[in-house]
Amino acid sequence: MRVKDKLYRTVWMEGSTVYIIDQNLLPFDFRIFPSVNYRQTCHAISTMAVRGAGAIGAAAGFAMAQAFLEGKNNRDPAFIGQAKKRIEETRPTAQNLFYATKRVYDAGLLSVEKSVYEAQKIADENVEEGNQIGEYGKLLIHEGFVVLTHCNAGWLGFVDWGTALAPIYKAHWEKKKIFVYVDETRPRGQGARLTAWELHNEGIPHAIIPDNAGAYLMSLGKVDMVIVGADRIASNGDVANKIGTLEKAIVAKEYGIPFYVAAPRSTFDRKASTGSDISIEVRDQDEVIFQTGVDEKNQMTKIRVCSPGSSAFNPAFDITPAKYISGIITEKGIIKPDPESINYLFLDSYL
Repeated sequence: MRVKDKLYRTVWMEGSTVYIIDQNLLPFDFRIFPSVNYRQTCHAISTMAVRGAGAIGAAAGFAMAQAFLEGKNNRDPAFIGQAKKRIEETRPTAQNLFYATKRVYDAGLLSVEKSVYEAQKIADENVEEGNQIGEYGKLLIHEGFVVLTHCNAGWLGFVDWGTALAPIYKAHWEKKKIFVYVDETRPRGQGARLTAWELHNEGIPHAIIPDNAGAYLMSLGKVDMVIVGADRIASNGDVANKIGTLEKAIVAKEYGIPFYVAAPRSTFDRKASTGSDISIEVRDQDEVIFQTGVDEKNQMTKIRVCSPGSSAFNPAFDITPAKYISGIITEKGIIKPDPESINYLFLDSYL
């Protein structure tokens, strides 16, 4: 996507260095973080400098390739295995991370060069997947539609294009008049900070809303459809996505509003029979207790926003059962969230 008249990917690799748009600084500061080894890339993933299913996957693939490059001069036979384990521990819910790490690991066992090639291939595939999701998803968005989103599943969440926002971009470029309600997505504010920044850059009319305002808007008939991304999808169609997604799905069902999930095949975990098989990441309570923003001097600052002495519980994801989902927008088309449709989706796949 274009930022200040220059085209960027969210994450890319040159030589042995991985370059990452630091999402922790957005929307106040646009800065590229150069990660010179796999441990730094792991840190970027775990601290959410890079976030979003596709971008996490690509970063993990690059980290695995970095490990093979570092391992050229490392005589410890356990080094690569330890690196793989460390990468996979960074974000336990995101399926794309495990998918990319395994692909690059398997390629790297053949040669270091193949690991780098495979990591780059995954990133390139991620771009095309987002593009195709946009092509299929735009057909669901009609003139005058109001769309509600949760979390960030735009180009920052992928290597490019994104998932939930890709159909919105495509519809906007076709001159359809649309409006987007953007959940703030507490506690990290991915909607308020990242989705809103993306939509502003694209000139798409939108408004940030409190997370708990979605039900009110849907009850008034002010939302035509909901589109969200996914971090992992079970073989029965249950979806793990950013915490708060389940609430939106239940309310959408109550008011007869279509609720779509946008995700590529690499986000499906066919070893998970249902959503109960998906591990839910619980993050540090400080993400709830403290908030980060800019002060009147435009300096980044961190402040406590909760009662001193109180603790917090901070699950990063929840599970939305398939029964609440109207369809899943993939790079191969829009499918029903059921085992038969998901199995058909993978008939021609190596995944």
